[in-house]
Amino acid sequence: MNSTALLDAARPTTTTPVVARTRAELNAALAESELTRPGPRGVVMTMGALHDGHAELMRTARRECASVVATIFVNPLQFGANEDLDKYPRTFEADLALCAEAGVDVLFHPGEAEMYPHGRPATVVTAGPLGDDLEGASRPGHFDGVLTVVLKLLHLTGPQIAYFGEKDYQQLTLIRQMVTDLDLDVRIAPVPTVREADGLARSSRNRYLSDAERAGALAISRALRAGAAAGPRGADAVLAAAKATLAAEPGLVVDYVALRDPELAPAPDTGETRLLVAAKAGTTRLIDNLPVLLGPPVQTARN
Repeated sequence: MNSTALLDAARPTTTTPVVARTRAELNAALAESELTRPGPRGVVMTMGALHDGHAELMRTARRECASVVATIFVNPLQFGANEDLDKYPRTFEADLALCAEAGVDVLFHPGEAEMYPHGRPATVVTAGPLGDDLEGASRPGHFDGVLTVVLKLLHLTGPQIAYFGEKDYQQLTLIRQMVTDLDLDVRIAPVPTVREADGLARSSRNRYLSDAERAGALAISRALRAGAAAGPRGADAVLAAAKATLAAEPGLVVDYVALRDPELAPAPDTGETRLLVAAKAGTTRLIDNLPVLLGPPVQTARN
């Protein structure tokens, strides 16, 4: 029996995760999990208000790991001066049910005093130049707060693999950069964006959209698909197609449309790139992205 089959055989039926609200409770739960399900530990970090995109991260971890830890913590360090921390949705009972369905073993749900027992930390992780670009240009300091809490949670949960969604592509890129730069012994596993049937990327922010705003927001995924289809004609054609699609939707206020290489450096003339869009529908800021292959398709030799 291969390792995947062994994990499948050992997989628990749907049960309520052990909820840990303190570091001591977390350590006890992790020790118990290590005894009962030895093997690789996966972690999925969230701020709650969970949806099927989060569930897909957890399901992926469940398939690949012996034990799965999820975290729910609304991190004040990543909220800017004009972003209302108090209005961020808290839906713990629904979140717990989703974690149970996805096969989470341990749910770490600390309060701010547990995560930052000495108050706001004086020592933080600095995201570097990429942290001030794209999303960082509109949300100064946001990624410093993200990386700081991710690093703390990696230390506290001790996973071998940490799962992050590709929808937040800049965040994913910066976390991978941090892991490389700081020699952290953890693998960062990207999981593709989960979308609604109509193409809208799943997001906790979608709940704020009115029906009209949601209809307008569909232009974002249309723009990404239009840009990707223009890939064989080059970078200028990709950006033109995406921008034209967005401009046709008057309900959107576009922040940026950018084409970069997979590490978010300037895009090459040909090869793999990433097309990223940020726009507001009403007062709700939405982001999305797609991979784009620039240049003509590679011709393979035929026998």
